[in-house]
Amino acid sequence: MRIWIDLANSPHVPFFRALIPEFVARGHQVEITARDFAQTVELAMNAGLTPHVIGGHGGGSITGKAGNLIGRAGALRKWARDRGFDLALSHNSYAQIAAAAALRVKAVTLMDYEHQPANHLAFRLASRVIVPRAFPATELRRFGASTRKVKRYDGTKEDVYLADFAPDPAFAATLRRLGVASEDVLVVARPPAREALYHRFENELFDELLSDLSSRQDVKTILLPRSDTQRADYEKRKFANLIMPRAALDGANLIAAADLVVSAGGTMNREAAALGVPAVSIYAGKWAAIDEELVGEGRLQRIGSREEVESLVIKKKQQAKPRNATGVKAEITRLILE
Repeated sequence: MRIWIDLANSPHVPFFRALIPEFVARGHQVEITARDFAQTVELAMNAGLTPHVIGGHGGGSITGKAGNLIGRAGALRKWARDRGFDLALSHNSYAQIAAAAALRVKAVTLMDYEHQPANHLAFRLASRVIVPRAFPATELRRFGASTRKVKRYDGTKEDVYLADFAPDPAFAATLRRLGVASEDVLVVARPPAREALYHRFENELFDELLSDLSSRQDVKTILLPRSDTQRADYEKRKFANLIMPRAALDGANLIAAADLVVSAGGTMNREAAALGVPAVSIYAGKWAAIDEELVGEGRLQRIGSREEVESLVIKKKQQAKPRNATGVKAEITRLILE
């Protein structure tokens, strides 16, 4: 088959980078498009991928997002029209799914968050919807995903590219260049996705936690802002011991090196859980069922109050205990291609 993969956000890069060799080994051809958003293009290039860059970010307003989706879907349709694709594949790239529907190309989408409003569009237009086992059936029905098109897998999407991960010892030199010494307690933090469609609320606890971290001399915090606007906002606050790298870092090695991962989103916490690194979610919205499972497994801690922020234990981690869910990549490959 000729497979078209669209990278709409930065977490999609390592996920599909792990799957592409599986497709090529089976004789399939792959072409890639990417949205210029949240270091997606830079990460793709660093991973050895050569995407066609089409479209960018629509901003924080709902009208801006709708206009951007329509515009990017049109641009993707024009680009893909004469390329003879048999399959359009993404992790809920709404623009690609809409373009594929217009071209009558079969679309397969994967998704792991059941409270994303745009699932209404993606699940109805896609030919196949692939979700974790924990994804609630009631939400699939609510978003228009019929039973015949839904396939489930065990584990998380992060297991696809982290189950057999081995840290690179040379990454310590990267941390030293950033000002992180081996004796420092390293916290890796990801702010809320305040411009995302699913994030229409305030989350003050994350900034309160950053303030607490900045008061500790033994802690270095690497903050990974989601946009230039967010970066500029945190630069104005001048938190002590806070590092915001300009270049994209290798995410898996960064998390493996961390003593604690704190995120107001989902992917980075699940990456930490896959690698056995202590992880704290400070997400204030509706939780994904897959994250609730990780809490039950003791791989993720939830913080929802100022008191819990103040009582958070921050120290050098013990030996990591990765999940080693090595079968997830093969299972997802089969569900996509069958």
